[in-house]
Amino acid sequence: MQYTHYYSSPLGKILLAADEKGLTGLWFEGQKYFALYLDREHEEKMLPVFEKAVRWLDLYFSGKEPDFEVPLHFTGTDFQNEVWEILYSIPYGKTMTYGEIAKQIAAKRGFKRMSAQAVGGAVGHNEISIIVPCHRVVGANGSLTGYAGGIDKKIALLKLEGAFKEEFFVPKHSTAP
Repeated sequence: MQYTHYYSSPLGKILLAADEKGLTGLWFEGQKYFALYLDREHEEKMLPVFEKAVRWLDLYFSGKEPDFEVPLHFTGTDFQNEVWEILYSIPYGKTMTYGEIAKQIAAKRGFKRMSAQAVGGAVGHNEISIIVPCHRVVGANGSLTGYAGGIDKKIALLKLEGAFKEEFFVPKHSTAP
């Protein structure tokens, strides 16, 4: 059974979802892939995991790096979960490229190469945005692409963390999955 709770952020309303193992979703209302894998049967209910997530988000949106973890439950494919684990490891205020993630996965799997586009697809389908910071992933040339919550929110989150760089840009044609 999944449960939900709404959170009002400075960037808009957020839907949180969780099951008995941990947080399974965090989406900006109306974003691409909004609640895509949320169980049809779910209940709105305050849970301890939501209380912890709300404390985390309150700290984060106040401009501070949260110093505790929220229990997470990744529910994607093996490949998506592998990508999301790497996203989760990207430090606050830092960015990583799709290619760097692809290289990490290739090395872990013993491959010579891994498709940055495949990584981009998994990043774009991240179910637990912000806490699993897909907004910290940028193109190798500094392009800001692929944020399901919207490029404006990606820029705002990077600026909040002090990770926005002058060389970042929004491409004329989106390469988002």
